[in-house]
Amino acid sequence: MSIKKVLPKILPVLLILGIIAGVMIFKKEHTTNGELTFYGNVDIRQVQTAFYSTGRIEQMLVQEGDAVTKGQLLAVLDATRYEASVAKAQAQVATQKQMVAQMLAGSRPEEIAKAKAQLRGAEAALTDAVQKQTRTQALAKEDYVSQQQLDSARTAVEMARANSEVLEQSTELAVQGPRKEDIAAAKAQLQFYEASLKLAQQELADCKLTASTDGIIQNRILEPGDMASPQRPVYTLALNNPVWVRAYVPETDLGKVFEGMAAEIQTDSFPGKVYKGRVGYISPASEFTPKQVETTDLRTRLVYQIRIFADNPQNELRLGMPATVHLIADASKDK
Repeated sequence: MSIKKVLPKILPVLLILGIIAGVMIFKKEHTTNGELTFYGNVDIRQVQTAFYSTGRIEQMLVQEGDAVTKGQLLAVLDATRYEASVAKAQAQVATQKQMVAQMLAGSRPEEIAKAKAQLRGAEAALTDAVQKQTRTQALAKEDYVSQQQLDSARTAVEMARANSEVLEQSTELAVQGPRKEDIAAAKAQLQFYEASLKLAQQELADCKLTASTDGIIQNRILEPGDMASPQRPVYTLALNNPVWVRAYVPETDLGKVFEGMAAEIQTDSFPGKVYKGRVGYISPASEFTPKQVETTDLRTRLVYQIRIFADNPQNELRLGMPATVHLIADASKDK
C-alpha cells in the first residue's frame, strides 16, 4: 500500500495526538506539584519630577542611580526675582497694618484738642463779625457809612458763620474717629496684601525641588543653566517600593488564582534566589497575550493580567527584568 493512500487515513490521528501532547505540555508547564507557574516581567511606577515655578536652574544635587528619600532636596532655581517679590509684599503688609492700627486707635487727643481750639477761634471770629455788622447797620441809618461797607459787614458774618460750621463738623469727626466702613475697607486691603505675601513666599519655596517619595533617580533630564517650568521634567524618579511582576493567567487557571495568594519569584539574574510575594491584583477583563511574554503557549490565547507584589529589600528586582512566578495552587484563601 502506498504512502499516498495511507497518509489521509492517519493524518487526523496524528493531529489529535499532537493536540493532546500540546495540552499535556501546557498543563505540565503551568501546574507542577501543586503549583502554578507563570512568566512575566518586573514592573515599577515612575514619577516625572518638575519645578512648580519657572526659572533658570542654579543647582542639580543628585545623579542617576542615587537613592533619595521623601522631602530630600533635588535641585534649586535662581530665586532672585522671587525674593524681591517677597520683600515687596512684606513692605505692603507692614504699611497697611500701620494704617489699620491708626484707624482703630481713632483720633489722638492732641488732634481733638486742636480741632476744638480752631472751632473756638471760628466762633470768636463769628461773634466779632456779628458785632461789626450791628455797628455798621446803626451807622448806615445815620448815613455815616456807605451801602458797600454795610454789605461787606454782612458778607463777613456769613463767611465766619460758614467757617464755624465747617470746624464744628471737623471737631465732631475727630471725636468720633474713622467710620466703620473705612476701617472694614482698610482691613480688607490688609488681607489682600497678606494673601499676596503668602503667594510670593510659596513661589519662593517652589524654587526648591524635593523628592515626593522614596525612590531612585532613573534619569537626570535637565542641567544647571536650563530653563525649568512645570511642563519640563527635571528628573525621572523610579519608585522601587513596591515592585511587582506583571504576569498573565489563562482562563483555565483563573479560578485557581486569588488576591492575597502566596507566591515565589525567581529571576535569571540571581539563580536560586527566591523572593516572596503575593497576588495583589487580578484584571477583570481578558486580553491577548502580549508578545513580550515568553511562554510556550499560543500567543493568541486570551489571558488575564495579574500583579504579584514582591519583597525587594536589597533592590535586586529591576524594571523589565524577566521573572518566573510560582503560585501554590491548593493554598487556602484564608491563609
